[in-house]
This record gives sequence, structure tokens and C-alpha cells, in this order.
Amino acid sequence: MSAFSALIFDLDGTLIDSAPDIAKALNVGFKLNGWPELDSAYAEKFIGNGPRRLIIDILDDLAIDYDEATVQRAFDGYLRAYMADPAGQTRFFSYVREDLAALRASGIRLGICTNKNHEVTQKVLDQLGLSTLFEVALGADAVPACKPDPGHLLAVAKSMALERGSWAYVGDTRVDHQTAQAAGVPFFVVPWGGGAGVDIAPEHRLRRLADLLEK
Repeated sequence: MSAFSALIFDLDGTLIDSAPDIAKALNVGFKLNGWPELDSAYAEKFIGNGPRRLIIDILDDLAIDYDEATVQRAFDGYLRAYMADPAGQTRFFSYVREDLAALRASGIRLGICTNKNHEVTQKVLDQLGLSTLFEVALGADAVPACKPDPGHLLAVAKSMALERGSWAYVGDTRVDHQTAQAAGVPFFVVPWGGGAGVDIAPEHRLRRLADLLEK
């Protein structure tokens, strides 16, 4: 039986493989500026810090000149396209759907802390049939400062009325790990997404989400 009465999860790269839908929407925004089309596997390497940072990080990596106006145009195009169909090509990682159901059935309360846009987050959860599993899901623009600012994660915990020491955070990136460390809460990393690149003790590495029932 888990020592935690609640778990908060990252979304992209942790519960779902959303890179194809994100790349598809990014390409709509990029096309507005005449920027090159992006491959899903390439775009995936930059996911984790929210869409605006995602755009800027890719532009920097590709050595493409930009200014605030072109970034805003790309962001607006991305958001419109993503809102229109946020989960058409999105898939769950192995055993995620059934393991989330098992965690919830065991009495563990669930929440989400994601750098995805808040409105898009709600739509993705609805489209994937996950909304009823999570008590609270806060996107990046629902808080004053998003991950790695610990206030984002703590805002989810506060909304769920969680007591310190009763919950943990689960993610797949160094940003997620840094957020948990700054918030002073236990962190567990999944093996997929960017999980392999996170420097963490072996006992905090999961094989699948059901492992959390024994943590």
C-alpha cells in the first residue's frame, strides 16, 4: 500500500505522448512566419517548459532570427490549431490509463501540474476521458509563475487541501525534478518521455505507474 494519500502528475511525456499533436500545431504557427516544418521527434526534445518557451528554444536551436511579434504570431497560430484538436494523435504511455484507474480505486487522490496551457489541458483531459480521475489540473497560465517555480506545484496541492508529507510529484523531466526539489516534496520519474535523462536515485525510478502503490 502506498505511503502517499495523493499524487500529482506532470502531463506531457509522463501520462501521454502528445508530441505529434504539439508538433502539428507548432507547424501551423511556424508556417505563418515562413519557418521550416518540424518533425515530431525533434520537437519532442524541447517539450516541458510551456509553448512559448518551446517555440523560442526551437528557434534558438535552429539559429532562426525572431522578435516578439513573430513569436507571438507563431504562438497564437499554435494555440488556435492545438485547441481545435488537442489529442487527435495523442496516445497513453504503456499501462498509464489502467494504472491511473488502479491508483484512484485504491483511494489515492490525483492531481495534475503541467506547463501546458490551462484551457488546452482541460480539453485534453476531457478528450482522453481522464477528467473524472483528477481532482485538480492547473496549466501554466492558471498560476502567476509556472514550473520550475515551485508555486505552480504547491498551488495544485493547496487546491486539493493536501498536507505536507502526504503526497508526491511524478514527472519525466529535469524541470519536473527541479520543481519537486524546490517545493520540498518527494519525486518519482517515469521511464518514458525524458525520464532516462533525469539524475535520480534508483528507488525513485518507476517501471510503470502501478509501482506507486508500493512506494
